[in-house]
Amino acid sequence: MAERKPIESAPKDGSKVTILWKDGDGVVNESIGQYRDGGWWVYTDSDTQKKVDPTNWRPASGDEDDQ
Repeated sequence: MAERKPIESAPKDGSKVTILWKDGDGVVNESIGQYRDGGWWVYTDSDTQKKVDPTNWRPASGDEDDQ
C-alpha cells in the first residue's frame, strides 16, 4: 500500500486517487475521489456524489509502483 501524502500534493488533473476525509460525525473515511469543479468529490453510493474536504491521499489501487 502506498504511503499517505498531504492533500496539497494530490493531482488536480481529474485523475482518481484514494482520499481520506472525515464525515459530519468525525468518522474517517477512505474513498476513491477526484478533484474537479474546485473541490474534491467522492461517490457515497452508485448515484450520489458528495463534495468533501480530505486531509490525505494516496494513489488509487492499481496505480502504485511495485517496490
